[in-house]
This record gives sequence, structure tokens and C-alpha cells, in this order.
Amino acid sequence: MGRIGTLTRYPVKSMVGEELDAVDVSMRGLEGDRLWAVRDIDGKLGSGKNTRRFRRMPGLLELAASYDDDLVPTIRFPDGRRICPEDPDINRALSMHVGRPVTLDREEDVSHFDEGPLHLVTSSSISRLSELHGVGVDPRRMRANLVVDTGEGPRLDEADWVGRELAIGGVTVRVRDVMVRCVMVGLPQIGLEADPDLLDTITLVNDLACGLVIDVQTPGAIRLGDVVRPI
Repeated sequence: MGRIGTLTRYPVKSMVGEELDAVDVSMRGLEGDRLWAVRDIDGKLGSGKNTRRFRRMPGLLELAASYDDDLVPTIRFPDGRRICPEDPDINRALSMHVGRPVTLDREEDVSHFDEGPLHLVTSSSISRLSELHGVGVDPRRMRANLVVDTGEGPRLDEADWVGRELAIGGVTVRVRDVMVRCVMVGLPQIGLEADPDLLDTITLVNDLACGLVIDVQTPGAIRLGDVVRPI
């Protein structure tokens, strides 16, 4: 069905993440993925949208987070500062940046995920979406963990994957459903300008869906180039 072309982890929810060559995968998803989140005084998680659980916090996509050897992230600010959770200045710096009192918290009982533990998008769907949108769509806008290079022409074919079990490297997964998009896809982020019309295009041509929600069946490891095959 394809090969893993890009493997991305997001240490802090709604911030820019890090591309990896390999990563361990548990039932929760990629090790450390969205393990941390910015939280406001009402307990809502910083996001690009407002919902019952999330609060829109403009500026989070101007920040990038990455791990070193452990699961404690370093956050890079636009002015070049790099601050980690152990720094007593971290919450003040984040609050100043987003314009409201916030803290950086590690996940406890309530999951930080919007939908599921893994998010996958295919290169063929991105290519077809680009054609229909009239300009190239960067896969980074989908904030997927796995971009699968299908080696095929442009097709919005991901719905055909729903319900299937797949082997990816040393991991087996089940495709739960298509991923319903939100305003996040069009927001500006590091390296990408705003694209406010993209969500309208996805709504028009594919009923708001692009990408897939994936559940892990058997933990293991995934590497760049791993074959994705049906079971």
C-alpha cells in the first residue's frame, strides 16, 4: 500500500513538531507524541480551535518542540530562546506569548489527543487535494504522524482504508475512520503562510475529511521507509 515517507512527532500539542528516522510505538501512539500541552486556568488545552476541551490560543504554531534523550521537551520561541519545563520561567514565557495565563503540563488521566493515537495521511490524497485546491498543499498542514508515500497518482482514496488492519514495520494497526479537519489546516505555522481557503476546499471536495485515525493493535517500532501492507 506504500512506504513511510515522513514520520513526525509533536511533543507539545498544537506546536510544531519534529521529524524522526525511527520511533517506538505503544498502544497510546508514538512515544511522547502530544504528551505535553499548554493549559489555561480553566483547564482547557491550547489549540487552534475552541471546543468543550480545547481553547484557541493564537501563537502556539509559532513555537516548535522537540525531545532530547528523554521525554522532556525543549520549546523554541520565535526570538531564538529555548526553554524546557524545568526552567522556572517557562510558564511566564508561554503566558506572555499567547496573551493569557497558562501552564505547560504533562498528560495525566485525560488524553491530549483530539481523535485517536495515530494520524496517517497518504501522498496520493495530498496530491489530489493540491490539484483541487489550485495550489500545492504541504502535508505538514495535516499534522499527521505518518505520511505514506503510495507511489500512485492523485487520488482521494483514504476512505478505502477504513476498517482495514495494516502492518507498518514492527507495528500492527487498525484504521478506525477518516480524519475530520478543522481550522488548524489553514493556520500559519513555522515555514508555512496562512491558507484560509484550504478548509473550504476540503469541505467541498471531500466532506471535511483528509487523513485517517489509526488505533494501535500491536506495539513495536516504525522507521522511515517501512512498508505499509494490509493484513
